[in-house]
Amino acid sequence: MARVRRRDRLRYWFDGTMAKGTPALIGWLALASGVLILVVATLAAVFTPHDSDENGHWNGLLWRSLLRTLDPGTMGGDEGSGPYLALMLTATIGGIFIVSALIGVLTTGLEGKITELRKGRSVIVERGHTLVLGWSEQVFTVVAELAEANKGQGRSCIAILADQDKVDMEEAIRSRVGDTGRTRVVCRRGNPLKVADLELVSPGTARSIIVLSPPGPEADNHVIKVLLSLGARAWEGRRPHVVAAVHRSANLPAARLAGGPAAQVIDADDIAIQLIVQSHRQSGLSTVCTDLLNYEGHEFYMRPEPSLTGMTYGAALGAYELGIPVGVRTAEGEVLVNPPPDRVVEAGDEVIILAEDDLLIRLADDPVPVVEDAVTTAAPTPRAPERTLLAGWNGRGAKIVELLDSFVEPGSELVIAARCDDPRGGLAPLANLSVGFEHCDPTDRTRLEELDVLSFRRVIVLGDAGLDPQHADARTLVTLLHLRDIERVAGDPYSIVSEINDDANREVAQVTKADDFVVSDKLISLMLTQLSENRHLHDVFTDLLDPEGSELYLKPASDYLRPGATANFATVIEAARRRSETALGYRLHDRFHEPPDYGVVLNPDKRAPLELSAEDTVIVLAED
Repeated sequence: MARVRRRDRLRYWFDGTMAKGTPALIGWLALASGVLILVVATLAAVFTPHDSDENGHWNGLLWRSLLRTLDPGTMGGDEGSGPYLALMLTATIGGIFIVSALIGVLTTGLEGKITELRKGRSVIVERGHTLVLGWSEQVFTVVAELAEANKGQGRSCIAILADQDKVDMEEAIRSRVGDTGRTRVVCRRGNPLKVADLELVSPGTARSIIVLSPPGPEADNHVIKVLLSLGARAWEGRRPHVVAAVHRSANLPAARLAGGPAAQVIDADDIAIQLIVQSHRQSGLSTVCTDLLNYEGHEFYMRPEPSLTGMTYGAALGAYELGIPVGVRTAEGEVLVNPPPDRVVEAGDEVIILAEDDLLIRLADDPVPVVEDAVTTAAPTPRAPERTLLAGWNGRGAKIVELLDSFVEPGSELVIAARCDDPRGGLAPLANLSVGFEHCDPTDRTRLEELDVLSFRRVIVLGDAGLDPQHADARTLVTLLHLRDIERVAGDPYSIVSEINDDANREVAQVTKADDFVVSDKLISLMLTQLSENRHLHDVFTDLLDPEGSELYLKPASDYLRPGATANFATVIEAARRRSETALGYRLHDRFHEPPDYGVVLNPDKRAPLELSAEDTVIVLAED
């Protein structure tokens, strides 16, 4: 090994200091400036004593050398001997090089700092913020809903951590979401799977954490790994509430185990399947669910109401001027949606109320009068076997068929029309449905007509498996247009419920006049946002979508009010109470296809005059 010389050691030490960045470079330049000033002042004092006396001796020369080093123009007024002027010129020339180098170092350092900030690698200092981990199309819905939810509060913050460019994320949010009001959105670049990167967004001081699924087949694995990363972090004090969603039901137990007791993990696939099947039975359900989950509409709130203690739930339905009770949450944490009318509100119970805002909930001074002459009593409509067409096939198809079998009457028939191989071999034994299969392309008008679609009363259109969301939606739209045109020509109506992947395509799809659209990703995003604000709502939403117990129904308005009779919504609530149901609103048939509410009116004014036609529907919570 070659012998290390002193010169090599000094050079290695110098290289090490230079590698420390801008502060080290400024330090070397300051040292060079100091040496230059000292040398010039000392030489002037030694070799030009006369000039030294006239300029304040060595201290004065030191000051003049400093000025000439920093400002070359100062030398223009110098007078003295040749050696003195030469030394001042030397200080000026040296200063030009030093100042130029300093400007370059500062510029480079400033650009480097700006670049570093643009990378989003600095730690945020926030408390009570909502933390979003991951990046997908869902992030825009989540940010927009959180901003809407925080409108009535002070300044709030949403922190996003994703393995994306910070500037690109901020520009995308500005473009897709727009103004977020008093809610600040802070983006940081990092991998949510790394505990060190999680610290960039201060998870320990967050109010809640939302874990988003990335696009791709490994989305659930990513969510589970993020939940494990959160669990591996050392938490001090209160651990924030975590919400996440998985897209395959088989991954739900693993995700809940990874998240632990602080996490709520929902089954996105199961929710989408239930919405598709129940919307097929009662068109408009998906629109109602979107309104209930959307902060721009009406939401569920939980609040104690001591004045109602001892009152029955049926009586509490008429106790509010603003807001509609939909259930109670007991002191033990049990959620009861649409309990029996004679169930007594006990001390410690919280009333679950549907309202536009928590500030717009008010008890009535006097009960709103009920128009008894307008109330009708409808006999239950007997259910009969039905024929359903399922156009298209994807991974949800088998579960849709199985769930549909539990709802229909014995003797019902389902025909699957898709480009895939016959899927009936993978179905579980069915009790009420007989399933047929036709290998065809649902976008082919001729093949649809050969299926005799007019013989079906209900049609479900699924997006094709194996295609990107936009391509699948394009094929769905073509199928819907063919189905509606066939109906228009024949004049024999049937209801159509369709699955849409991208909510941006819903407005385009309105020209097809399908009865309902299920945009599962948007609904899951809305639900995650609601749960991040109030974790206790999980049991409410689970109850609303669960086939057991009370569910959302859209029933004929003529079951509650005489068609054409003028009443008010308090009368509708009373008519529903007599059927052990809770009325939430209504849907107007004439506005069925008009965005943004598509005819849905939730929590209307109880006193305002109301007239419903036989084609309108009432939105109720009921057991059947």
